[in-house]
Amino acid sequence: MSRTVPIPQGLPLERDAGPFDPPRRITRLREARPVSPMNFPDGHEGWLVTGYDAVRRLMADTRFSSRRDIGIPHVPYEISGMPAPTEPVPQSPGLFISMDPPDHTRLRRKLTGAFTVKRMKMLEEHIIEITERQLDELARLTPPVDLVQEFTLPVPSLVICEMLGVPYADRDTFQVNSAKIMVKDQTLDKKIAAFGAMTAYLSELVTRKRAEPGEDLLSDLARDDDLTIEELAGVAFLLLLAGHETTANMLGLGTFALLEHPEQLAELRADPDLLPDAVEELLRYLSVADIFYRYATEDIELGGETIRKGSTVVVSLLAANRDPQRFDNPDTLDIHRKARGHLSFGHGVHQCLGQQLARIEMRAGFDGLLRRFPTLQLAIPADEVRLKTDMNIYGVHALPVTWTGV
Repeated sequence: MSRTVPIPQGLPLERDAGPFDPPRRITRLREARPVSPMNFPDGHEGWLVTGYDAVRRLMADTRFSSRRDIGIPHVPYEISGMPAPTEPVPQSPGLFISMDPPDHTRLRRKLTGAFTVKRMKMLEEHIIEITERQLDELARLTPPVDLVQEFTLPVPSLVICEMLGVPYADRDTFQVNSAKIMVKDQTLDKKIAAFGAMTAYLSELVTRKRAEPGEDLLSDLARDDDLTIEELAGVAFLLLLAGHETTANMLGLGTFALLEHPEQLAELRADPDLLPDAVEELLRYLSVADIFYRYATEDIELGGETIRKGSTVVVSLLAANRDPQRFDNPDTLDIHRKARGHLSFGHGVHQCLGQQLARIEMRAGFDGLLRRFPTLQLAIPADEVRLKTDMNIYGVHALPVTWTGV
């Protein structure tokens, strides 16, 4: 394997290969050196992992810590949207995504019962009803319309609000602030203010639920005296953010991808039984939650390289999901592909808790949209679609569409 590839100075994020493909520099790094040294903007020498096997092994190895409070993580500006910290970042209560076992295990275990496959299957019919009601609203509009605002964002927001017990009328509070948190070039002060506004709102909400619990997930958690209000607010923040941001972006970017692949779209319309495989393929092909990072707590061998204790390690799930060592013709969207084993929901102890919920929402969303709007098409040229290259979760800012004869 070649070792002559230049060491990246910062993370190559420019989407120069097309709206759905990894940056060319990332692809070249994966081909030449799947576990590659990387120089961070603050001078730290870390690593970038892009190969499927290496990413999967790394995410299953808890020696690669998710904590931010045990060392300086040297997060490059391109990833976090803020300067690299000069000291460890304090742990936030309830944010188990940035914890290791046993703290991570304690909090996550309290949620697993709510997200079992059986529980999600019980919710599926209701999720389809929510989706169909939103499609009714969409059909009443005169095109062109922005599919993001009228469909792909409302559906997952409605579902997660109802599931958690968050009033949908308060959606501006969390959608505006979550967007501020996800913007890469937002100032640190504004990100902290947005996070503070969301956690203050959620702290008040879970306090009310602890006093007068209802029939929802946050009420169930609030009944657990082992959880503090701060922990409840942190857990609620994670579930609310992840529960609408990622699925909304998958629905929006996935629709864009299908419209740009008309043969695949026609096959999917002709045979709805292909939908489960199509959803997995879109998850693999698009990987909207791409960049993650870990912190090596000891010297670790990975992919023939020695990653020293204290190193920050950046992971590209999109690059891993496009690895030709794992998937044939990986840069081709193929709804017939059996894409199980993709890493879009992560791997290991931090694998996405809500992945079954996301799958149900995507199946319901794509099925309803393609069935009820058979003439759906872009209302603007594809190269004018505004992409979320400025956000930490990829997608489209807006997707103007039109149709006839609904």
